[in-house]
Amino acid sequence: MFKKVLHGLNQKKVKVFSLFLVCSFLAWFLSNLSESYEARSNLVLNYRNLPDSLLLGKNSENVIEAKLRTSGFQFLFYNFVKKQIDIDVSEVEYQNGQYVLMDDALKKQIDLQLSQNISLLDLDRSRLVVDLYQVASKEIPITANLDLKFQQNFIMEGEPKITPDKVVVKGPESEIDTLDEIQTESIQLTNLSADFSKEAALIFPKGLDNSIFSIGRVNVSGKVVKFSEEVFEIPITVINPPEGYQVKTFPDAVTVLCKATVERLKGISSSDFEVEADYVQLNGSNKNTLLLAITKEPENVYDVRLSEKTVNFVLEQQ
Repeated sequence: MFKKVLHGLNQKKVKVFSLFLVCSFLAWFLSNLSESYEARSNLVLNYRNLPDSLLLGKNSENVIEAKLRTSGFQFLFYNFVKKQIDIDVSEVEYQNGQYVLMDDALKKQIDLQLSQNISLLDLDRSRLVVDLYQVASKEIPITANLDLKFQQNFIMEGEPKITPDKVVVKGPESEIDTLDEIQTESIQLTNLSADFSKEAALIFPKGLDNSIFSIGRVNVSGKVVKFSEEVFEIPITVINPPEGYQVKTFPDAVTVLCKATVERLKGISSSDFEVEADYVQLNGSNKNTLLLAITKEPENVYDVRLSEKTVNFVLEQQ
């Protein structure tokens, strides 16, 4: 029994002594952290206030090493959370083909963003070279990449509306000078019988690493209407007949199929169409057929097509 009590007392003494050691170490550690130290720390650079005529390249420095004087607490904090420093690019100077922020301006910008209890002693460089380049600007039209399938007798009226319909690109002239258009991602819609509106991302060409675009998405919409068909009989006119001859076609008229809205078809007549056959197309050959072409058709219709593409003919001497 006595041995058990003695053993228990010894364990308590060990625990008390261990706690004492831990508290002593923490007191010593905290006391040392409160003292002032000189050490080096990495500062993360964020570039701000770029002029409109310049863009930041991919090779700009992201970190700068600084020698600081501050408490151990502050250095401990910096080891866990990297200090962010904003670099005002408007203060750079152009020297020997490079954009640089000189020592005095660089130290001043950093010093102003450090806490009052932190002293900036030195930097790992006397100047900061910023990877900047002159930019060109260009407005590029946007085209919609549409794959539309309509219900029977429905069609899109006019062209799709793209909002906005242009994108501004800024970058090196060598990168953007060949850009003529930017397409949207593929928009696939089926069984359409009503107006549609769809948001779509823009697809940017590869190889534009140093270029930026003003927008990345657009809205594409379209008006869907119901259409009807009507057939018109149009006389065939032969142009450029051989001198002294008359060209007689068989038949002398051809039917034309026209697709438009019901209201539009009410205002269309045969006189709104012209179909011609040009005798010159034979170029001296002995063929007895001529190709037909629609040379006049009404506006605001969806489709106009010939029932026959060729016509037989005979020459009659005048």
